[in-house]
Amino acid sequence: MATYRPTLSATRHAVSAGHHAAAHAGFTILEAGGNAVDAGVAAGIALGVVHTDLVNFAGVAPMVIYRAERREVVTIDGLGTWPRAASIDVFIERHGGKMPPGILRTVIPAAPCAWLTALEHFGTMSFGEVAQAAIRLARDGFPMHWLMAEFIAAHQDDYRRWPSSAAVFLPNGRPPAVGELFVQRDLARTLQYMADQEAAQRQRGRGEGLRAARDAFYRGDIAAAIARYHREHEGWLTLEDMAGYDVRFEPPVHTRFGEIDLYACGPWCQGPVLPQALNIVSDLDLRALGHNSPQYIHTVTEALKLAFADRHRYYGDPRFVQVPLDVLLCGAYAAKRRGAIDPQRAAPGMPEPGDALGSGASFGALPAAARGASSQEPDTSYVCVIDRHGNAFSATPSDASSATPIIPGTGLCPSSRGSQSWCDPALPAAVAPGKRPRLTCSPALALRRGKAFLPFGSPGNDVQPQAMLQVFLNLHVFGMDVQASIEAPRFATYSFPASSAPHAYYPARLNLEARIPRATGEALARLGHDVQWWPDLEWRAGAVCAIRADPERGTLEAGADPRRLCYALGW
Repeated sequence: MATYRPTLSATRHAVSAGHHAAAHAGFTILEAGGNAVDAGVAAGIALGVVHTDLVNFAGVAPMVIYRAERREVVTIDGLGTWPRAASIDVFIERHGGKMPPGILRTVIPAAPCAWLTALEHFGTMSFGEVAQAAIRLARDGFPMHWLMAEFIAAHQDDYRRWPSSAAVFLPNGRPPAVGELFVQRDLARTLQYMADQEAAQRQRGRGEGLRAARDAFYRGDIAAAIARYHREHEGWLTLEDMAGYDVRFEPPVHTRFGEIDLYACGPWCQGPVLPQALNIVSDLDLRALGHNSPQYIHTVTEALKLAFADRHRYYGDPRFVQVPLDVLLCGAYAAKRRGAIDPQRAAPGMPEPGDALGSGASFGALPAAARGASSQEPDTSYVCVIDRHGNAFSATPSDASSATPIIPGTGLCPSSRGSQSWCDPALPAAVAPGKRPRLTCSPALALRRGKAFLPFGSPGNDVQPQAMLQVFLNLHVFGMDVQASIEAPRFATYSFPASSAPHAYYPARLNLEARIPRATGEALARLGHDVQWWPDLEWRAGAVCAIRADPERGTLEAGADPRRLCYALGW
């Protein structure tokens, strides 16, 4: 397939990220001798500056890391919990079972702890070194890009609700125009304060320095400012919540596809959707169906709908709910789910979940069917790295800035990811103190013969695993190269309740990009899909970044999605 960009080939190291400045930040660290974790953290922190509409330094940052020396895959959740004072009854009794915008949806910020924990355990550099590019971009500014300009303009009324947010995102009282310099001095000062606190402890060792940077955020002036704002505005987050927080090392979920081992994050996020859907289609002759043929799109879509039904029924923080992962990811269960696909008819809405607990299954209350166009927000970005040692890094940092205020003087919007909890106590992802929301951010990483083979991921909320599955199948079923697999026309179903409040539900909705032939859309409509059309290279279809290692040739192939501002660099 002809592509808009070439696949980038490298022999030493490569990085692909959701913005070219973030990719450059990571690449600079690699060139300076840093490893994949150093570079990935640098790029991830930079994304929290150049994509601060979609990614906040005080947001979330789940990651999957492959350690070549130990041949080990680890995940860091990078996801905060609800404060101890949080109450589902407040949402039910005072807000009609809805989650209003503002600080009540705030969970404990996790990304700073995640970045610092990854550096401490698996990196080689200091926080000040890896944050240098982000500090410069925040302090000196960067030219406003089209995606961020469109987002701010579309949400300008949301930003105006809070003077602290309007001062940053609506400079001169209006949304910034493409090409204008966008400066975030408070954010630069926050990052610099952490770097300075680290430097003050440098003589005591690298670990002590990183812990000092962490304390600066979670116990020092930054935490005090966040807690004070919440106290003054009837929020739940306290200094004790901040000081007591730590990220969790979580076991990855795993499945096999041929000789490829695919790893993803656990059911505290939607990570298992990708391996579940892959298991469902793995025994089908997808190649014989034809790439993006009506029957291929129908089959993959129905498999995804089955996985999303299980997500809604079973996924949640495993510390609070029983998640039958051993059943959900086993071959026998996948075969049963595969048998539920009708090749002649689309499920009219979200299918019934499988009986993975052996005790019957139910949804809880489903939201009413939504009408009109789906309003999926571009809430997330992504970065992946492979270094010269064979280590790999995959992370999906996130948290938009329009639904919760900037804490004055900090440049930070503490994580509003509580929006991905539910106010229905019957559901596994319901709000509870100390519980993690069911996150959409879901990076992945594949190994081949025990070595790093393919870190990959995407923004896109519920579209993330859908875009990632299609790219994976483009690579490994249809033999495309990395860039072609990313650029190939895409589709996405919305036939399930959305993860983010207000949890819109579009039964049978199936969106297709414009390069898919109209005749294909008509055939899918005859199968019962509610076909809607996207423009070509639509940002709502996800923005996959990926790096594929070829150990036989000793090369790396990096791809980046032109649907957004993604870029890859390598050497």
